[in-house]
Amino acid sequence: MTDVVIVGIGQTAVGEHWDISLRELALRAIQAAQADAGGLQPQILVVGNMLAPMLSRQAHLGTLIADFAGLIGIEAMTVESAGASGGAALRTGFLAIASGQAEVALVVGIEKFTDQIGSVTDAALASAGDSDYEAVQGLTPTAQAALLMRRYLHEFDVPREAFAGFPIIAHANGAGNPYAMFQKAISPNAYQKAGVVSEPLNMFDVAPTADGAAALLLTRSDLLPPGYPHPLVRIAGSSLVTDTLALHDRPDPLTFSAARLSAERAYWQAGIAPDQVDLYELYDAYSIYAALSLEAAGYAERGQGWKMAQNGTTGLSGSLPIATMGGLKARGNPGGATGVYQAVEAVFQLRHLAGNNQVPGAQRALIQCLGGPASSAATHVLERMDR
Repeated sequence: MTDVVIVGIGQTAVGEHWDISLRELALRAIQAAQADAGGLQPQILVVGNMLAPMLSRQAHLGTLIADFAGLIGIEAMTVESAGASGGAALRTGFLAIASGQAEVALVVGIEKFTDQIGSVTDAALASAGDSDYEAVQGLTPTAQAALLMRRYLHEFDVPREAFAGFPIIAHANGAGNPYAMFQKAISPNAYQKAGVVSEPLNMFDVAPTADGAAALLLTRSDLLPPGYPHPLVRIAGSSLVTDTLALHDRPDPLTFSAARLSAERAYWQAGIAPDQVDLYELYDAYSIYAALSLEAAGYAERGQGWKMAQNGTTGLSGSLPIATMGGLKARGNPGGATGVYQAVEAVFQLRHLAGNNQVPGAQRALIQCLGGPASSAATHVLERMDR
């Protein structure tokens, strides 16, 4: 099979964009990606979004964005898989190229979380869980994460401060990302003093919901525009896996089975082992999710993932850097756009254009985003192809 490659990337800054509409945010990311790709025109548009029908009162995003971007006549659709929507959109675009149904695919992740007050946004976010048995009881995503962290602390006899390393790493890296919502490092002391959000989660354990758009242009490696200037980045592995929607239906809620299976399938497709990855853009919507993701992806034994943020392993100079441009915690969490942001950031790393955040000699990246507490998991392996 001819390699599917990412030839164009674009993104907006993540933050509170009350004065910019969904369509305008998407257009800015698309124009940046098209300029990066030398003007390639897509035959298909795949939009990853989680909550626009609820929070922005706007459905039919594929057609809306195609219309506003001057792409009338192309195939367009919206893909939703909660927080994994961006990764699911990337997989859909990948399959369109790999199957031969399209020569160029445009993948856009877009979300506006901040147009509504917090209680409305929280209620909408809870719809990613089981509405009949979880949301009706007031179980929000943050409450789910709090339950998981409390269980983790108890089952593995871990000290509460064990998770401090994850937001400290994320904020240190976010300080070097001009697109990040928070561009300031935090100290262990700041973590210790942070207010409680949902016991035992504190403010620095929770990524901020935000607005943003990111875009990718995909094509085949034999269809590059003339004079294409960048190193090629191919999608070597792509997988989307589900688990039970409700936490209470899982034999072991501290095992992210969908994340594990999704990573294993992506590794298999890429023909690699976990230790052949140079960086891991994981889903750190909550500090506990970072630890569980490291365990699920094969980098730590059960109950040991937190240690990787304590021993230098996951810093930029470590053996497995994570959240290299700030992750969800510092870059911000733009919902259905997250998976596309992860891909954009990984491409910067693999092109060796990440500036002070560059992972030395990066050749291969693992990116993974989750819907809910890994009720769905989208994983991709990206590889640099030197020409």
